Amino acid sequence: MRVIAGSAKSLKLKTAPGLETRPTQDRIKETLFNMISQFLIDAKFLDLFAGSGGIGIEALSRGAREAVFVDKNKVCTSIIKENLEHTHLEGKVLTGNVLVELSSLEGPFDIIFMDPPYNLELEKQVLEYLANSNLINEEGLIIVEADLHTDFSYLDQLSMRVIKEKRYKTNKHVFIEKA
Repeated sequence: MRVIAGSAKSLKLKTAPGLETRPTQDRIKETLFNMISQFLIDAKFLDLFAGSGGIGIEALSRGAREAVFVDKNKVCTSIIKENLEHTHLEGKVLTGNVLVELSSLEGPFDIIFMDPPYNLELEKQVLEYLANSNLINEEGLIIVEADLHTDFSYLDQLSMRVIKEKRYKTNKHVFIEKA
């Protein structure tokens, strides 16, 4: 895994050992960032279920002014700190349950990205929290990386809507905004 573009372009990133995390493949990460590049400059970026921090680090490399990383795994947050140091980028790294840590964050964020473990409905719990919080700007963007079969039909009840969906072989990126 590496940084695709920006100030840290081509620098390799460490990943957590084992199968607990699923680092976003370079090709998929490049597609994602091509789609959101116009929103990144000077953005406040939140990377939830951050794993090795590759998405938030890419955002910083491409011009985000600030990034916050949250993961419950201490090995992952240690790797995020190492990756930030290696890329000469700065970010705030929190170790803990995402749903608990959300209450300690100061928003609003311009972009919130989450890649929770699949098929546990964690994205739904986070979206329910976000719907009733001030963590996302009114014009902010929420991006969820999810299994292809993950259902988002409940978003209307949260006053949110899908504005775009990009499907890959085994997963998808769902772009959400407040309605």
